[in-house]
Amino acid sequence: MKIKNTLPLFTILFTAILFFNGKKYDELVTQRLTTNVAICLEGEPCGASTSATSSPNASSSSTFKAQLSEGPEHTVKMLNSGVGGQMIFEPAVLKVSVGDTIHFKATDAAHNSASIEGMVPDGAKSWAGALSQDISVVMDTEGVYVYQCDPHVMMAMVGVIQVGDAVNLDNIKASAADKKSAFMLNSERLDEYLAQL
Repeated sequence: MKIKNTLPLFTILFTAILFFNGKKYDELVTQRLTTNVAICLEGEPCGASTSATSSPNASSSSTFKAQLSEGPEHTVKMLNSGVGGQMIFEPAVLKVSVGDTIHFKATDAAHNSASIEGMVPDGAKSWAGALSQDISVVMDTEGVYVYQCDPHVMMAMVGVIQVGDAVNLDNIKASAADKKSAFMLNSERLDEYLAQL
């Protein structure tokens, strides 16, 4: 009669051994939470894998550096929500060659793309697209450009384009300190973008 009572216990133990493969539950949870994953933006090469959670054993990942985008024409989407958060340009950081064209696409309504005064290379042409309208801009002056969505600048809806060499990067970083003081949300977004150059 005792065999009948121990059979369910044996089944539970056998199942637990198969299910947990000899590991403690806490170890399995920790392993699952610290599994490395690669994070990639559409149209960009994958960067280094990053940990899904911060743990004492997890190493900090370095900042992803933007690579030169191929071809003479590039598309930047204006989005309410994207991989990088809310109210965002995608890709938010772009490296292109002198003479390339950027097509800003009004994927979601009520956005525009406008260069920021004092945050473009000396002698570069400024631009300001209409709300909910596509705009194309030829990047004919070397340096770093920072642009914004006018209605959503307080949410740090900004983007960065490096054309050729970043000859004015120090000036842009100095201007960024003043610009980000106007951000109500995502106050570090611009610094994070500039760190990718």
